[in-house]
Amino acid sequence: MRTDSSPATLPAREHLPATDAGTPVLDVVIPVHNEEKDLRPCVRRLHEHLTRTFPYAFRITIADNASTDSTPLVAARLAAELPGVTGFRLEQKGRGRALGTVWSASEAPVLAYMDVDLSTDLNALLPLVAPLISGHSDLAIGSRLARASRVVRGPKREFISRAYNLILRGSLQARFSDAQCGFKAIRRDVAQVLLPLVEDTGWFFDTELLVLAERAGLRIHEVPVDWVDDPDSTVHIVCTATDDLKGVWRVGRALATGSLPLDRLTRPFGDDPRDRDIQDVPRGLARQLVGFCVVGGLSTLFYLLLYSGFRQFAGSQTANALALLVSAVANTAANRRLTFGVRGRGGAVRHQAQGLVVFAIGLALTSGSLAALNAAGGSPAHSTELAVLIAANLAATVLRFLLFRAWVFPDRGAERGGATATAPHAPAASHAPAAPTGVPAVPAVPYRPVPHQPYTSYQTTQIRADEAADTGWRDATMRLQPVHPDDTDPGDLR
Repeated sequence: MRTDSSPATLPAREHLPATDAGTPVLDVVIPVHNEEKDLRPCVRRLHEHLTRTFPYAFRITIADNASTDSTPLVAARLAAELPGVTGFRLEQKGRGRALGTVWSASEAPVLAYMDVDLSTDLNALLPLVAPLISGHSDLAIGSRLARASRVVRGPKREFISRAYNLILRGSLQARFSDAQCGFKAIRRDVAQVLLPLVEDTGWFFDTELLVLAERAGLRIHEVPVDWVDDPDSTVHIVCTATDDLKGVWRVGRALATGSLPLDRLTRPFGDDPRDRDIQDVPRGLARQLVGFCVVGGLSTLFYLLLYSGFRQFAGSQTANALALLVSAVANTAANRRLTFGVRGRGGAVRHQAQGLVVFAIGLALTSGSLAALNAAGGSPAHSTELAVLIAANLAATVLRFLLFRAWVFPDRGAERGGATATAPHAPAASHAPAAPTGVPAVPAVPYRPVPHQPYTSYQTTQIRADEAADTGWRDATMRLQPVHPDDTDPGDLR
């Protein structure tokens, strides 16, 4: 993850992704369920802020999650009164379901969402979406836990939030600082690839999306926010925390087993300097050395424990062979997953077979060392045997790394002939439309947006959870004033 602490500035208009005439650049989704009281002031304040500060066309989409009060009527009135406001009705609850459905159907290049209580200061919205509009980052999140954030909330919610993020760091190795802040944005082309992989339809949706994006190597931009807790929040903390922990377990298990196809997400978006064909620069050598040393150290301890155990009832040669065989299988599996990043079960048997060949070489080194020791000393002490085996294993370890890197787990990019300008994700030049001046070419992705048709009024449409409604959007393109550094939101009493 890349956390950018530099001030976010909106790029010139020519750097925006190419859009059709009238298509909004930003689509802000507000998921609601029985929010008849807060919906009108929220949407009006957000609309006024965007009209005054956002220099591109925008749309505000009210995503109603099966509300049973007058929320649909309020949304319909707002859509009729305010240009650029539209409504969307789902007959099933779930914030993740609402965001996934609306984002899948939206044609705006940048997609965002925020909670209806507007706990986050709206002045952070422009810094949130600016790196996505420029194409520098793939996702952006507001962080209440950044050092520069200004947060007002009770100790209970503060403890729960920090504890949850510590759990994510310890279990899923997450490096983003705040998973549950209701203030996020994503590029549309990135969303089209990530959303089909996200299973959760509730509050864990945000976390799962961020974990998958981070594991795929996408850039996550973090923005410190001013945030004031809503004392009337309808979120059920205990139920939400339980569902989140279940989600952490599910995603962690999927990552451990390699069942998620993250390889196809590694470099599908834009130019990556790591994909350039540079001579005489080994790819990932430093990271692989660190991973191999860690795995090797743990394998050596495991081997010594096994040898000491087997030595209680077997001779030194037999104990050495058994300990080395068991530790070699574990070492190959660990290096396959952790050091060389090979996921899934494909090729696992071949890798283990090649690992056994490497094991035979190590066996020859260690067994030869023991034979030489016994020939020289007769009956050496157990401590002497261990010292000789440690030295022999160090030599075998160096050879094992070289064989693993060059033969067992060769660079997959090198096998494909090196990653060059003709990356597998890039479209053919003859079929790619010409990009405007200054606009970087955006590679094609294997997913297509849900087809939609324009409509002019708010409609209540019952849809299934896995498909978007066949309705489109009403949008408005307007001339807006540029942002001023000293701009403040007059509707914000803080």
